[in-house]
Amino acid sequence: MSKPSTSPKPVRKAVIPAAGLGTRFLPFTKAVPKEMLPVVDQPVIQYVVEEAVAAGIEDILIVTSKHKKVIEDHFDRLHELEDQLGAKGKSAEATQVRELAELAQLHYVRQGEALGLGHAIGVAKNHIGDEPFVVLLGDDIMHKEAGVLSGMIEAYNEHQCSVVALMEVPKEDISLYGCAAATEVSERLVKVSELVEKPAAEVAPSNLAIMGRYLFTPEIFTHIESTEPGVGGEIQITDAMSSLLNSQDMLGFTFKEGRFDTGKKLDYLRAVVELALERDDLGEDFREILAEITTRHEIC
Repeated sequence: MSKPSTSPKPVRKAVIPAAGLGTRFLPFTKAVPKEMLPVVDQPVIQYVVEEAVAAGIEDILIVTSKHKKVIEDHFDRLHELEDQLGAKGKSAEATQVRELAELAQLHYVRQGEALGLGHAIGVAKNHIGDEPFVVLLGDDIMHKEAGVLSGMIEAYNEHQCSVVALMEVPKEDISLYGCAAATEVSERLVKVSELVEKPAAEVAPSNLAIMGRYLFTPEIFTHIESTEPGVGGEIQITDAMSSLLNSQDMLGFTFKEGRFDTGKKLDYLRAVVELALERDDLGEDFREILAEITTRHEIC
């Protein structure tokens, strides 16, 4: 791919779609958003916001629904709690809860109808304007060592085109994901030539699956607006991306591990275990507990 002749606009905005119902975690998600599932002592969406901030994002729009106000409350100031913690000498805890509101410029917009991921991203158009932006799914945690978002932004800075995160999955699982056909550009970059939403394994162009992180040029909004409902009767972002491919290059940033899809029960439990084991304050003791439980179940 040829390198751009002009400096690109910096990627400083993010969109986090978080309006889904989370039916796989009922009855918990009847009253609590799936994005607020706790991973040790902070909700899933906080990991996502912190990932964006660590990659240099300054402005974050969270797309919610009428049942998701608790997400806004989590990132808001709660002066009564801060004052009580301060009065009890718990200054570290007071600072911790106060800093939630200072992570980034956080904004919210509601997706009035559940019309798909493409539609959810589309409602961010007025906020994004003519800037490039990233999309992070609100129930997907990416381990910081995977370097996915920062790598995608670096690719955009060099090539000035949209970038999508891709990971190889077993062929029989590709029907669960958007799928990309691509050719290698460098060690972790591929050039996308085709995108298909949830293809049957026998007709899928590859086993490269789209994995919860996107970087778009603002032209994506035009293609979202012209996209008809697709798989599941929803406006699929993969279909809009396929349309964008007709006029712009698109890159895939490939990675092999570090993703936790907390919308799935087993992957959520894996995230809790793995991230707890990495904690300096919990890891050693938790490892002993896991070993004891594993041994006991093996005996049984």
